[in-house]
Amino acid sequence: MSQNESLKRHLKVRHIRFMALGSAIGTGLFYGSSDAIRLAGPAVLLAYMVAGAAVFVVMRALGEMAVHHPVAGSFGRYASDYLGPFAGFVTGWTYCFEMVIVAIADVTAFGFYMSSWFPEVARWVWVLSVVFFIAALNLLSVRVFGELEVWLSALKVAAIIAMIAAGCAVIVWGVGTADGVPTGISNLWQHGGLLPFGWEGVLLALPLAMFSFGGIEVIGITAGETDNPRKALPKAINSVPFRILIFYVGTLFVLMSVQPWQQIGSGGSPFVGMFEHLGIGWAAIAFNVIVISASLSAINSDVFGAGRMMYDLSRQRQAPRSFQSISSAGIPWVTVVAMAFALLVGVLLNYLIPDRVFEVIASLATFATLWVWMAILVAHMSMRRRLSADERKQLAFPLFLYPASSIFALLFMVLAIVLIGYSADTRIALYAGIGWLVLLGVAWKLMAASRSRQ
Repeated sequence: MSQNESLKRHLKVRHIRFMALGSAIGTGLFYGSSDAIRLAGPAVLLAYMVAGAAVFVVMRALGEMAVHHPVAGSFGRYASDYLGPFAGFVTGWTYCFEMVIVAIADVTAFGFYMSSWFPEVARWVWVLSVVFFIAALNLLSVRVFGELEVWLSALKVAAIIAMIAAGCAVIVWGVGTADGVPTGISNLWQHGGLLPFGWEGVLLALPLAMFSFGGIEVIGITAGETDNPRKALPKAINSVPFRILIFYVGTLFVLMSVQPWQQIGSGGSPFVGMFEHLGIGWAAIAFNVIVISASLSAINSDVFGAGRMMYDLSRQRQAPRSFQSISSAGIPWVTVVAMAFALLVGVLLNYLIPDRVFEVIASLATFATLWVWMAILVAHMSMRRRLSADERKQLAFPLFLYPASSIFALLFMVLAIVLIGYSADTRIALYAGIGWLVLLGVAWKLMAASRSRQ
């Protein structure tokens, strides 16, 4: 193992495209969407569309910076370059914190899925096993990681398309229903209307919608290991709106049309529940395999993203020097091991509070995600101000409607954080998030004091 070797640019265009798909289709959709439906009813579709628009602005801002200056640390480095070292330190470590929390949510969901097949096995056992499995995968070459994401993401995409097709067959022709009668889409308004909880329900569902998109910023981090970031990143990022419309809005529309929205996700994944509701047992089993693979893909991406961020933080002397250690396969192996140990917290939480763990960590992950996205937007604004008029014209992948689009997205992120504090169920996440930021401030002061004594 060496600290002198660098990351290898082994990720191809197809890897980035499928990583983009994988990051957008994960536990937030396959498991967490049921909580958003519970809060807003059919109006959850509006929450996902508005949240998706804000996320796309963030991704375009990140894409502009990544194409202009592709680096391994991505937005952590951009925050440091354009907002100052302390901002880079907070952003980088908050992203690592986000990935740890999101990964804990993902391994928790994995435990839920496996428990549906093996209820006699304690959930924490499944969580522990998947932590070791993913850590082993991430110690292989980045090409192996990329190929694995291609296959897992392709499986998820195929499954969702199949589910939408099956749902449309039920809606239009009644295929699979007990009486063969088409369900139509009347379930969207027959159970309390389109807005059963009013606009307050839509607002409360926004943070959960944002959680569903969390991790999509990993696309920017791949810039340091992509052989052609100027070609791969714009294609991956520009496909975000289409993916949101199809894989989130489209699937939730089908789910709530096939069955009353109050019944969705009452136990496990809402997608598995749809086939169980229709009495198609084999399809429910098959889809449980799909959601398990989806959680594996999401955890894989989480470990990858956090590891690369910690590697870059170390290069900036904002993390232990050992995090720069590179294996012969070009992997920052110490950061992978560090992530594996951090995920053991998920094992402990699933042992101590198995019934509440997902809700708590999902809201905490949302706070960290929103903070990182706001840092991306502010860093992008700062970069734009530093560029001359000629340099701005020469940008290869400029953000559309700047600065209005950035202001809209930034205000939306602030609103989502306020909503986390508004709900009694998620308020603890706001307190924990603020505590995390205070802890980072103290750590920065201690680092500065240590350097001044050297």
